[in-house]
Amino acid sequence: MTLLDLVEELRDKAAIKVTAYQQRVCRYYNRRVHPRPLREGDLVLRNSAIADPTDTRGKLAPNWEGPYKVKRVLRPGTFKLETLGGREIPRAWNAEHLRKYYQ
Repeated sequence: MTLLDLVEELRDKAAIKVTAYQQRVCRYYNRRVHPRPLREGDLVLRNSAIADPTDTRGKLAPNWEGPYKVKRVLRPGTFKLETLGGREIPRAWNAEHLRKYYQ
């Protein structure tokens, strides 16, 4: 009987512990992550699995294709790309699917 009376209190304590744990994990992650912002003119590689949604590439195809040049920053994390020859890539790309290209 007394355990049933303490259920709400035990739930509240567990919720507080979960919140504290999530905050610690968040601080740990944010301390070690190093953002790599992309600017206009930077060279990037794009994820070829996202570039070919029909998945006709095959298992041994490269995972990244390019390099491409960042033509415009539409908003933070969203970019318009162009080939090195100057031809614009038709859609916008999220930074999650791009990787900076180092020469």
